[in-house]
Amino acid sequence: MVLDNLGSSLKSAIQKLANAGKIDKEVIDEVVKDIQRALIQADVNVKLVMKLSNRIKERALTEAPPAGMDSREHVLRIVYTELVNIIGKATPIALEPQTIMMVGLQGSGKTTTTAKLARFFSRKGLKPAVICADTYRPGAYDQLSQLCEKLGVMFYGERDNKDAVAIVRKGLKETAKYDVRIVDTAGRHALETDLIKEMKDICALTNYTHRFLVLDAAIGQQASEQAMAFNDAVGITGVIITKLDGTAKGGGALSAVSDTNTSIAFIGVGETPDDLERFDPDGFISRLLGMGDLKALVEKANEVLSQKDVDVEKMMTGKFTLNDMYSQLEAINKMGPLKQIMSMLPLGGMGGNITDDMYKVTQDKMQGYRIIMDSMTEAEKEDPKLIGSSRIARIATGSGRSPEDVRELLKYHKMMQKAMKGMKGGGQGNKNLKKIMKQMNIK
Repeated sequence: MVLDNLGSSLKSAIQKLANAGKIDKEVIDEVVKDIQRALIQADVNVKLVMKLSNRIKERALTEAPPAGMDSREHVLRIVYTELVNIIGKATPIALEPQTIMMVGLQGSGKTTTTAKLARFFSRKGLKPAVICADTYRPGAYDQLSQLCEKLGVMFYGERDNKDAVAIVRKGLKETAKYDVRIVDTAGRHALETDLIKEMKDICALTNYTHRFLVLDAAIGQQASEQAMAFNDAVGITGVIITKLDGTAKGGGALSAVSDTNTSIAFIGVGETPDDLERFDPDGFISRLLGMGDLKALVEKANEVLSQKDVDVEKMMTGKFTLNDMYSQLEAINKMGPLKQIMSMLPLGGMGGNITDDMYKVTQDKMQGYRIIMDSMTEAEKEDPKLIGSSRIARIATGSGRSPEDVRELLKYHKMMQKAMKGMKGGGQGNKNLKKIMKQMNIK
């Protein structure tokens, strides 16, 4: 999940609040200390953490709960809204023809992110084209051309030309018929004078809709200084934070960017071409707190799934057969890594009941499950309780698998069935979180 450590710490803090019998100054102080510790460990600026803490305490102790909301729900709502406020607003991204300039230091993941961004617009039904203007880093041309080829994206570059400005000038003409044109500029180890001049010259070639700065999440609080420097050079319109799935320190980049005149446009949450998400502050904080991000889940599902892929209504009835389990796993695998998808579900739902073992289902394992299920009768697939030791032996023989493999499948089904039942239940703390989600229109 995005910022796994921070998310776990914040969830523990608000769960303590949700489970508290009485909300008083002592409880609020304890919860705020937990939040402070979690944010500082994630490298969020200390001054910003103290400002957030004071705001939560002040509002929790002085503001009266709105009509229909008790004190516990009121404080949960304050924590949520103040966390959203520290990372600021998102950069608006229109799904229409546009030209984008990508800038950033070497090693930030800019070239890979350029390809991911092209993939994002392609999934939305637009025709993207990428222009390689990185003439500084050896291998930049080959890396970007290969990525674009794999994704079926138009690529323009000139391998032996060292004049980046001339390449972009010609590239803009060659890609004029495409909906979205993305220019990948050179990165350096530092923001040097000649790099600034090159960026300014490329920026002057056309009226860019966006100028995105790509930042590595691990950079921490240096993000603020970099954002301001690039902003002074070309006037950035948004930031893309990469590698948020692989660092415990991403809070620094998130908070530092919000402390400048910029905002976050996208976040990188994995290594595949589809692991680039449009940034939504509400959804991001909601996911960190274990409330899920159903908006992002629906968007991802709409992009890759058809109605026949998943029967949500049947799933919500509580009946969960082996056929249902296989269909759900197949659909989820289309959407991306299981752990990433489940992080978008509320804590009180399936996302809060998924175990580490359940994340380990790979495509190979699913194929094995299918072979085993092909040796079952329809009655067995509809009601796995029918499968005793003699049936396990028959199924194992028929599928060419061991009895242990069959038992593993049945055990996995029980875990998934329990998780599905969790979508309709949950403890008191989870019920409080669900209620506050409804209050805040998180649906």
